[in-house]
Amino acid sequence: MSKSMKLTLHIWRQANRHAKGKFEVYTPSDLTDDMSILEMLDCLNDQLIADGKDPVTFEHDCREGICGTCGIMINGMAHGPDRGTTTCQLYLRRFKDGDTLVLEPWRAKAFPVIKDLLVDRAAFDRIQMAGGYISVNVGNAPEANSILIPKEVSSEAFEAAVCIGCGACVAACKNASAMLFVSAKVGHMSMMPQGRPERHDRVLNMVAQMDEEGFGSCTNTLECSAACPKEISPKWIQRLHGEYIQAATVTRR
Repeated sequence: MSKSMKLTLHIWRQANRHAKGKFEVYTPSDLTDDMSILEMLDCLNDQLIADGKDPVTFEHDCREGICGTCGIMINGMAHGPDRGTTTCQLYLRRFKDGDTLVLEPWRAKAFPVIKDLLVDRAAFDRIQMAGGYISVNVGNAPEANSILIPKEVSSEAFEAAVCIGCGACVAACKNASAMLFVSAKVGHMSMMPQGRPERHDRVLNMVAQMDEEGFGSCTNTLECSAACPKEISPKWIQRLHGEYIQAATVTRR
């Protein structure tokens, strides 16, 4: 049975990327412990609209922990305090009645604020477009068993392929590095036979685009992996270094 809760919310409000933002304090009513963070924001916005005030802007889509667009900082942690959880799957029962929650957007130069808790993550899309695809025309979908791939290889590749590109790794990193995201996208494709013909161009182009977007350098603090809702291992960053060195060596020849 759900229980009512009282929470104090410090929420970052910013009209646009050029405006000066600030925290505003809210104490929404009618909260229950079975609400998710996003449902809490829905409830708050209903009350703000009823009072003739501007609702809090935040991003969401599936609300099923699949897409990651819901990502915000909660008490200084990307997606909140639970491991392997997106913001939309974090419930108020995780907190205590009377707690104070600080909600703010991802903080990164490459993720400019659009409004309030909503940021522009198009930089990730541009990195993907730089090489995160297979350009060979293969026609119709081939028979699943026509290309034999060892189970251990496909399973390991899937560990990286589950990256949802939410940006939590960037938000959690003190340098706003996108290395976990890029390494996951490069890594799983380089392991599959379909992705190997373009593996050298892929890693060089995607890393170059990452740098162009203004993401910081990786200093191996591993906060990225800790914040990742899919718990992607930092081993993929190590593999990215190897892929990059190999590609750069081949290209120079």
